Amino acid sequence: MEANSRGTGRLPAAFLTPGSSSFMDFLSEHQPELLPGKRQLPTQGVIEAPHGTTIVAVTFPGGVVLAGDRRATMGNVIAQRDIEKVFPADEYSAVGIAGAAGLAVEMVKLFQLELEHFEKVEGAQLSLEGKANRLSTMIRSNLGMAMQGLAVVPLFAGYDLDREKGRIFSYDVTGGRSEEHNFAATGSGSIFARGAMKKLFRDDLSQEQATTLVVQALYDAADDDSATGGPDVARRIYPIITVITEDGFRRLTEDESSELSRAVLERRLQEPDGPKAALL
Repeated sequence: MEANSRGTGRLPAAFLTPGSSSFMDFLSEHQPELLPGKRQLPTQGVIEAPHGTTIVAVTFPGGVVLAGDRRATMGNVIAQRDIEKVFPADEYSAVGIAGAAGLAVEMVKLFQLELEHFEKVEGAQLSLEGKANRLSTMIRSNLGMAMQGLAVVPLFAGYDLDREKGRIFSYDVTGGRSEEHNFAATGSGSIFARGAMKKLFRDDLSQEQATTLVVQALYDAADDDSATGGPDVARRIYPIITVITEDGFRRLTEDESSELSRAVLERRLQEPDGPKAALL
């Protein structure tokens, strides 16, 4: 939809007509072909496209940590070594993507716009539960593409201002939503990452310990899953680590991620199979 209607400088009538606070509903009504799930695809065969894994999240008293590795693969080939898979959704939430990389990034951008549109129209933020439901609807609308290999399975995390704690939501390709308690993982390396987190998680983790835990989990995933990339010291490629608390969303700097990753690597030289009990 062109904002500048034929060079007149006027907005089309669709922009001036009162309607739903959902930007997805607006697009569905006026220009549905712009929605990812509405695109025409070949009727046969599976489309080859770069896929991203692994995403992990863990709660701690006061917030939640969401992190992801940097590798994207296409079959047995590394398609990209430094892809970004974790994005802020708004000030108090973030989403990590696993699945078809290009489509997932586009869906995240649409989700960000959906939350911003709602806030502007309604003059208030959606609750964390409401944000999780909106994301579920977007994933459900992509089911046709998922059946042809372009699945997107994100992990959503945020700080609930009403409950005053961090929360995690996982999804399946049909848009089914589940709240995860303590920790969660998605992607091809999730089974290994989940095993590491189950071993290391405690209810009284500090923020620093929680960030160390997610790096440990991603390291374990990379150790057993070829689609998950471990810390690459030579290329200075480290996991993306984000922290969400009552102060809002914060992404750790490259120096902070580097320091955490190097500490984990040094410890693995002493304990190749990973720490047996305590994190620190």
